Amino acid sequence: MNHKIGYNKLNRDAAHRKAMIRNQVSVLFKQEKIVTTKAKALETRRAAERLITRAKVDSVHNRRIVSSRVYGEDVVAKLFTDIAPRFKERNGGYTRIIKLGNRANDAASLVVLELVGQKADEKKTEREKRKSQRKAKKQA
Repeated sequence: MNHKIGYNKLNRDAAHRKAMIRNQVSVLFKQEKIVTTKAKALETRRAAERLITRAKVDSVHNRRIVSSRVYGEDVVAKLFTDIAPRFKERNGGYTRIIKLGNRANDAASLVVLELVGQKADEKKTEREKRKSQRKAKKQA
């Protein structure tokens, strides 16, 4: 039975697994979207959501903890100044996983792991503004 297993080992030793998750979280915060396998995405999501929750409160202690789990000071700065304030009112669920299908060579299920946020909402509002401008032109 597979009871009380807290995480997926991903067929890697501990150091490799921690480094891989740390790298994926760093890239996720830097680019706000990554394409990876479903198993890796689930573990990366878990780490990323914990770090975003930690980054909501900007303190020296939280910055040190986040910087120990993320590569790059620029990523830490972006997390505290840009990403975490977006999710101030949200109590979790900062990421979404979208299925892409299977990879050709090994049939691994690929997914997109991305941050839920205002970037997509801003695009929608821009589209709505353009539509309303077009309607105003047609009516005039």
